[in-house]
Amino acid sequence: MASPSDLAVSEMDFDALPERSWVDRIKDTARKKPLGAVSACAVIVMVLLAALANIITFYDPVQNAFDSMHVAPGAAHWFGTDQFGRDIFTRIVFGARTALFVGFSASILGSTAGLILGVGSAYFGGRFDLIFQRFMDIFISFPLIIMALSVVSIFGTGTQNVILAITIPLIPRCARVVRSSALAIREIPYVDAARALGFAHVRIIFRHMIPNVMAPYLIMLTAFLGQAILLEASLSYLGLGVQEPTPAWGLMLQGGAEEYAESAPWIPVFPGLAITAAVFAFNLFGDAVRDTLDPRLRSE
Repeated sequence: MASPSDLAVSEMDFDALPERSWVDRIKDTARKKPLGAVSACAVIVMVLLAALANIITFYDPVQNAFDSMHVAPGAAHWFGTDQFGRDIFTRIVFGARTALFVGFSASILGSTAGLILGVGSAYFGGRFDLIFQRFMDIFISFPLIIMALSVVSIFGTGTQNVILAITIPLIPRCARVVRSSALAIREIPYVDAARALGFAHVRIIFRHMIPNVMAPYLIMLTAFLGQAILLEASLSYLGLGVQEPTPAWGLMLQGGAEEYAESAPWIPVFPGLAITAAVFAFNLFGDAVRDTLDPRLRSE
């Protein structure tokens, strides 16, 4: 049996252990989740390309050059030129700005609105929760693209309307996930204590419940990024999203996916690869965030 002095020494040794730095934690996470680390690097590269688009490109993304149409990839034009003589690499880099702006805006707005509505539904409960969840079931029953097309058909095209069209279908999906976590938080004694002290409902929701459901919120936020980028590209390809002359990956596919698939395959191939790489990277990044923040998956 250990003596009190041995226990004291062991406690002192434990307290003396150096705290791990955030660099060590990142290394451990990258070692355990290599795909997540690769996807995080891809996301960072994409953000840097979009931020430095004016520096790393040499051509105007919207200026037509009819004397340079259908130029194959080479030293002058890394990804070739399109049917209007515009440099494809330049338009892909500037199109990353559009994809990221729409993707982050729609994901943040949809996840935040779903967070507030989901926590509010769980907090008030009763008939309000029952009716609210039936409305959520109606919205969730429709595929994302169908809901987005419906919103665009009502409000019209354009960047702002595309963000709105993607935001609305994301709200009920985040609200449902957050509500399930908020139901457990509502039963914790400190929420009852806050009610007993006469705190306002808004204060209880925003100061005592929302901070405790941030993990599922962040998981849904990162998971929505890839879906939002894909939805934006789909709407633009159908002519219902971002409009010319704004550089957008979906618009680049719309102008060359079928007509130039054989004569100038670089016109549809490179935008398609950009969409695939972005969606794939964000989906893997979202899975890594989920595995890191979800305690059930983290314990495994």
